[in-house]
Amino acid sequence: QVQLVESGVGSVQAGWSLRLSCAASRGTYCMGWFRQAPVLERERVASMRTGRSPVYSDSVKGRFTTSQDRAKNTVDLKMNSLQPEDTAMYYCAAAVGWPYDCSVVAGIDSWGQGTQVTVSS
Repeated sequence: QVQLVESGVGSVQAGWSLRLSCAASRGTYCMGWFRQAPVLERERVASMRTGRSPVYSDSVKGRFTTSQDRAKNTVDLKMNSLQPEDTAMYYCAAAVGWPYDCSVVAGIDSWGQGTQVTVSS
């Protein structure tokens, strides 16, 4: 496993932007962002293998972007045009072992502490 530490504040109005950051204690095979709203399952927001282009969920495509700094072992999530339905706990995620898949919850072996993002209308 790897330690993941998230940073960023999370209360805005609809249409505003937020940036979350995540620092890993060492290199990873892949990293990603997931979110979980109350009574719903945790879902992927974006994920990417180290050195590859990110893949986004349909619900955030065109509004959210994620980028990785391989030298610093950090990943950012820039969220634009936020909507109330984006309100959730956001988690940084990584995989350093089998099955090496950051696109699904079952493939993650390391999680950040979570950051609450609240978007008011």
